[in-house]
Amino acid sequence: MKLPSTLTLPSASQTTEALAQAISALPAGTTFGVDASGLAELDTSALAVLLQARRAAQARGLRWQLEGAPPKLRQLAGLYGVEALLWSQAQPG
Repeated sequence: MKLPSTLTLPSASQTTEALAQAISALPAGTTFGVDASGLAELDTSALAVLLQARRAAQARGLRWQLEGAPPKLRQLAGLYGVEALLWSQAQPG
């Protein structure tokens, strides 16, 4: 799923819902891929949304894959110590 160009607090709930719908449509054992390459404006809400999506994907038995992260997203993830969670190839739990 491709993320929108803006993922800040005002759009976080809408993006969370879109991710949840996409996750629920996939069969267990497949990979849920998130494309962040178009993300131009973001804040720490983006981390919360992505971590929630990762948890939801894992709960449904999906593998997680995040690609195309812009430098600001990687910087925020490093600052908050969650980069290993977002970029690990999480296996279904």
